[in-house]
Amino acid sequence: MFSKKCPGLQRIGILEQPNILYLTCHYFNVPDVYLVKDLTQQEVQAITEALNPLVADFFALYVKTKNFHWHLAGSHFRDYHLLFDEQADQIFDSIDILAERVRRVGGTTIRSISHISELQTIEDDNNDFVPPGEMVKRLMEDNAHIARLQREAHEVCEKNRDVATASQLEILIDEAERRKWFLFEIVQGQKNTD
Repeated sequence: MFSKKCPGLQRIGILEQPNILYLTCHYFNVPDVYLVKDLTQQEVQAITEALNPLVADFFALYVKTKNFHWHLAGSHFRDYHLLFDEQADQIFDSIDILAERVRRVGGTTIRSISHISELQTIEDDNNDFVPPGEMVKRLMEDNAHIARLQREAHEVCEKNRDVATASQLEILIDEAERRKWFLFEIVQGQKNTD
């Protein structure tokens, strides 16, 4: 079955096996290549379905955080401007970590802006003006939301024997909780946030 789809596999000695996963391969100029992994196709699918919405949400949160960074005004401009930029950089780094984990286990990840919009659960923010205190509140809520989703993805990864991704998620959960904590502490001085 696989050799008809991908004749180049016979040349390198990859034959049909029950735990072989699909990946695209340009090296042999053939449409399909199957690589042996220790995860089943069902495990890869579960992990991919748990992580790709997170990748989309990280993209959405990154853009929202940069939006607020760029459109900030008020007496706390410098502090919030620097904080939002620092948090956006950290969020951006998370995108590559999770997308590469999807690829490493044999899945495919985000391909376009429209793919992001199909999967994201973080709402876009297109308001012409958002007061600084409201910016902080929205980002705090979004970081709390993403931390919850990461915990759910962590459970999926553990259940499907992907300890490497589960370990990465533990680090990213800690980062999301730290961002949320910083934003929460700012909100405590709500009357002083504009």
